[in-house]
Amino acid sequence: MQHTSATSPVPSPRPTFQLSSTDAAAYLGITAGTLNVWRCTKRYLIPYIKVGRLVKYRVADLDSWLASRTITAGGLNED
Repeated sequence: MQHTSATSPVPSPRPTFQLSSTDAAAYLGITAGTLNVWRCTKRYLIPYIKVGRLVKYRVADLDSWLASRTITAGGLNED
C-alpha cells in the first residue's frame, strides 16, 4: 500500500511584477508627477491597478505601452 500525503503542494501562480507610481515613472524615464498627470487626465492610456488609494503598474503593461509607442526608421510602429 502506498502512502500519499493528504496535502500535496499546489504550485502557486507566477506573480506579476508590480511597480509603484514612483518606480514605474523611473522605469519610463519620467517623473512621478508626470505619470500621475497622464493617468488623471487620460493623456496616455497606460494600464494600472487601483487598490484603495494605491496605484500599481505591471512591468509587462509598461513594456507593451512602450512597444506601442516605438517608432521605426520608416516612421511606423512595428505592430
